[in-house]
Amino acid sequence: MILNKEKMNYVESLITVFTVDKGDLKVLLIRKKTEPYKGYWILPGNVLDNNETLEDNISDAVFEQLGLTNVYIEQSFTTSQIDRNPEERIIATSFLGLVDIVTAQYKREEREEIESEWFKITDLPKLGYDHNIIINKNLNFFKRKIVNSNILRILFPSDFTLPEIQRVYEQILDKKLDRRNFRKKFISLDLIEYTNEKNTGFNGRPANLYRFKDEMKDITLF
Repeated sequence: MILNKEKMNYVESLITVFTVDKGDLKVLLIRKKTEPYKGYWILPGNVLDNNETLEDNISDAVFEQLGLTNVYIEQSFTTSQIDRNPEERIIATSFLGLVDIVTAQYKREEREEIESEWFKITDLPKLGYDHNIIINKNLNFFKRKIVNSNILRILFPSDFTLPEIQRVYEQILDKKLDRRNFRKKFISLDLIEYTNEKNTGFNGRPANLYRFKDEMKDITLF
C-alpha cells in the first residue's frame, strides 16, 4: 500500500441517539454555532484523533456534548460521499445510540455552551450537512434491531403501557399495527408482567402498566 501524504482524509464519528417519550420516538440534536450551516441542527460527533478509537471518540462526544452516560452505543455504517462536507473531505462512521427517557431527563448533565434538544422523528428541524440521510439510515438500522427483545428493554427499563410499545413499533416500522393482534402477540411472548398499576393522570382511559421480567429471553419479536 502506497500512502499519499498530500491527500488528507479526515474521519468523524456521528451518533443518532434515540429515546421514547410518552410513545414518541425522539432524536437528540445540537445546534451549530458556526458556518457552514450556522443555526442548523446537527448530530453530535467528533473528528477522530490519531491516538483514539472510534468507540472512545463517540463515547467522549456523548458525554462532553450531551452530558449523557449509560447510553447503548453500536456502530451502524460508514458513509464516504465526496461532497458531504463543503469544507473538507470527511468520512463519517455512524453510530446508533439508545437511552431510556428517565436517564435522558433526570441523569443528564447540562452543557451550557451547547444547545441541544430532543425532536420527534416525525417533526425534525432543518438539518445541516447530510445528517437527514444519516438519521434515516439509522432508523432503518434500528428497524432491524428493534425486533430483538433485549434492544427494546433498553428503551423501556421500567413501567410502560402496551400502546406505548405499539406506537414505537409503528413509528420505526412506518406502518399501522392492529391493536388487538399486537397486544395478544406481545403478551403471549411471556416477556412482560403486569404491575397491578395503571398510568393515571393522563387524558383518556387509564392503561395497564407492564414491565419486562427480570429473567427475559432474548428472542425475535416479529
